[in-house]
Amino acid sequence: MHPLASAPETELKMPQPQVQHVENVQMDLQTQPVSSPTTTGSENDEFFPLSGRPSFHVVLIKAHLKPSYQMFLPTKMHPVLPCATIPVVLSYRGKNWEMVYYGDRSGKRFDSNWKTFIIDNDLKLGDACVFELMECNSKNVKFRVQILRGDFPSELLARVNGESSNTPIIID
Repeated sequence: MHPLASAPETELKMPQPQVQHVENVQMDLQTQPVSSPTTTGSENDEFFPLSGRPSFHVVLIKAHLKPSYQMFLPTKMHPVLPCATIPVVLSYRGKNWEMVYYGDRSGKRFDSNWKTFIIDNDLKLGDACVFELMECNSKNVKFRVQILRGDFPSELLARVNGESSNTPIIID
C-alpha cells in the first residue's frame, strides 16, 4: 500500500513556499543596495551558498506554470519588501529578467513577465527556485535565483518503473 493512501485527505496539501532569515533583516536593506557576496567561482555558477540575506524557495506547481504563470510571494517576505508597484529583476547565471513587483496589492506578486523567466529557463512542474534578496529599496528590488531541477537522475533512468505503488522505484 502506498504510504499516502491511508492519510486523511486534509493532510495531503501542496508544499508552501518557505522563508528563511526574514526576522533578522536590518532597515538599511530597505534604503541601500546590497553588494553581492564573494563566491568561489564565476557569476555564471549555477549553485552557490546563501549569504544570510532574506530568501525563500518555491517548488513550482501548476499555478506557477502555463496557462496562468502566476508567482505570488510568501507572506513572510511581505514585511521585507516595499508596499509599492516597482521594478524587480531576477538574476540567474549572469542573465537578468525584468518584471514588475506588485507590492501594493493584497496578493503581492510578479507581473506577467514571470512567464518569460519560466520559458527562458525551461522550468517544469516540480522544479524549485531559491530567491535571495540582493537589493531592496523604494525604487527597485533584485533577487538572485538558483534553480533546482526536479528531474530524475539520468544514471537511474534505466532502472525506473515506478508507475504505481505496486512497481516502486528501487534505489540500492
